Amino acid sequence: MRMTAAVLHEHGLSMPYAESKPFSIEEVDLEGPGDGEVLVEVHSAGLCHSDLSVVGGLRKRALPVVGGHEGAGIVREIGAGVTHLQPGDHVVMTVAGGCGRCGYCINGRPALCDNVGASRAQGFLPNGARRLSLRGKPVFHYSGVSCYAQYSVTVQNSLVKIDPTIPLSVAAVFGCAVVTGAGAVFNAAAVRPGDTVAVVGLGGVGLVAVMAARIAGASRIIGIDLMDSKFQLAREVGCTHTLSASDPDLVAKIREISGGGVDYAFEISGSKAAVEPAIAITRKGGEIICVGAGRTGELYQFPHLQLVSEEKVLRGSLLGSGIGERDIPRYLGLYQDGQLPVEKLQSGTVTFAELNGAFDQLHDGGAIRQMLSPHA
Repeated sequence: MRMTAAVLHEHGLSMPYAESKPFSIEEVDLEGPGDGEVLVEVHSAGLCHSDLSVVGGLRKRALPVVGGHEGAGIVREIGAGVTHLQPGDHVVMTVAGGCGRCGYCINGRPALCDNVGASRAQGFLPNGARRLSLRGKPVFHYSGVSCYAQYSVTVQNSLVKIDPTIPLSVAAVFGCAVVTGAGAVFNAAAVRPGDTVAVVGLGGVGLVAVMAARIAGASRIIGIDLMDSKFQLAREVGCTHTLSASDPDLVAKIREISGGGVDYAFEISGSKAAVEPAIAITRKGGEIICVGAGRTGELYQFPHLQLVSEEKVLRGSLLGSGIGERDIPRYLGLYQDGQLPVEKLQSGTVTFAELNGAFDQLHDGGAIRQMLSPHA
């Protein structure tokens, strides 16, 4: 079938993206689903900072590639061997699924799955197939999903069936922002009632982490960002305190608020400059959870003696350190109960024609989560 899709042909074009147009809106050919694959009609796809990193060239992908990794839609066709989905099902599209067979998957860590990870990194579907082409030449899949398109073919393990009453524009953010932010709190850190928490970086993932910390019963939730304009929303969704990352007294103020340092500091931005203060604001025996991904190959420094003498833990959390098939339905239930108001994160809907300019807004901090409507 032929469909409209956003294709990235080159990394690192100059800003503003509204002028350089890193994404070319083109008519792309999509093959139907093979064994274990599903054709999804995409209704909503989120613009994420990890997409921005690829556009800017901080992290590379095989090119040309149809973008998008966080989405939601409706199943239209299933291939042989698909067992838990049927045409008409509403689904969240996510990169949090694994192969289900390797040691990492069996031990409950599908985000670390080598089988799926290798295929996605090379621009193929998790099963090694490729279904996209442009003018007769192959096009790569972005993280095995490629939802900046009217339709997507992916494997069934990248899809989670959801309640059809949930708006697809809301459901889409559960594929990455929610599973990553909430999972860092619930799975990686396992925050408990009374714990103190700092969240460095109040974008979509960071604000979800704030919501999750509130649900977990954290006594102090300190939001930190360079943009004061984010603070009102941060307080609405759970922050007890908000501080500017540029405040020269940041560390002292957080130590005072938290009584010596927080139990958990979540570093969401992936910024090299943010790691040092994240370590400094964490109490003895506390944990620094690094969630944001920086430039490929970049090295970060940390005070080794402090790490040892104060028994701090510095760790990573990929896609929420959990199991998408288990966690996404749970988080959707929290949304339906009003405990996880992720609709507050939405900064509007964009069309294909507006997609490049929307990445300028994301880069400048003027938007939290914009949603692409491929059929608008």
